[in-house]
Amino acid sequence: MTASHHPHDESTPLDSTAHLMNRISSQLASQLSAVSLNGSRRPAPPALVLVAHGSRDPRALSTVRALMERVRELRPGLPVHLGHIELNEPRLTDTLTALGPTDAVLVPLLLARGYHVKRDIPELAAETQARARVAPPLGPHPLLVETLYDRLVEAGWRARTDEQSRRGSAVVLAAAGSRDPDSKLDTNHTAQLLADRLGVPVVPAYASAATPTVAAAIRALAARGRHRVAVASCFTAPGRFATQCAEQAPWIASAPLGAHPAMARLVLHRYDQALATTEITAPELASA
Repeated sequence: MTASHHPHDESTPLDSTAHLMNRISSQLASQLSAVSLNGSRRPAPPALVLVAHGSRDPRALSTVRALMERVRELRPGLPVHLGHIELNEPRLTDTLTALGPTDAVLVPLLLARGYHVKRDIPELAAETQARARVAPPLGPHPLLVETLYDRLVEAGWRARTDEQSRRGSAVVLAAAGSRDPDSKLDTNHTAQLLADRLGVPVVPAYASAATPTVAAAIRALAARGRHRVAVASCFTAPGRFATQCAEQAPWIASAPLGAHPAMARLVLHRYDQALATTEITAPELASA
C-alpha cells in the first residue's frame, strides 16, 4: 500500500462496513488502553515525535504524514506528532513547545548517525520545556532492509534470477551523505545487510558530502562487469537528492522508503528502544 492510497486519507470515503468497524475498533482500543485493570486511568505514555528533515518537494510532507498515520494505527492510544528540522512546518521546536513540559521521545526519520542526530535535534529540543530523549536513527536495521528490498522489487528487481543474471547485477545504495564517519559506517552496514538479502554486490554512494557519488559507483561496477545496476533509494521521502540519484540509474531505481509498513514498525521499535534506556534529557544531550 502506497502513501497515496492510505486508508485513512481524508479524501477516502468510509464506504465499507469493514473500514468503519476497523476505525471503531481502533478508537475503542485507544480508550481501553488508557484504563488499568482496577479501573483507574493509566498515565499517558511519552509522546512520540517523528523528526523529519524537511524538503521543498511537496511530496515529502505528504509522505511523512502518511507514515505518521501508519504509526498511529499500529499503536492506538500513543500520542504521535511531527516536527521538522527545517524547510517544512511544523518545526520541531514548535511541536515540542506545544507539548509543554512533558515527556517525549524524538525518533529521527534519518537513516544513519550524523550531525542532525547528534547535535541539531538535541539542541532544538533543548530550546523547549519538553523532557525529551532522542532515539537512534532508523538505520541500520533489518526492517529498513526489508523496505529497501520491497521497493526494489516494486521497481522491477526480480527476486529469483539465474546465476548468469546475478553475476552481471548489482545495486547502488543511494544515500544523502555526511561528513560524519559514523554516518558512513551506518550506511555501509545497511549496504551489507541488503547485499546479503539480494545475493549481489551493494555499493553505498552519496548525493553530497561523501564519496563515491552515484555516477562513480555505477562506473566502478561497470568496470567489474556489473552492467545491470539498480539504484536503491535510501531516502525517507521524495526530495531533490532522491530525484537526482534516481535519474542516474542505468536500469531501475526504487522509490523512497515512504510509508512502508516496515518503516512504521521500525519507528515504534526505535521509540520502545529509547524508552528502555536510561532517560537522557535534551539539555544534557546538547551539552554532551
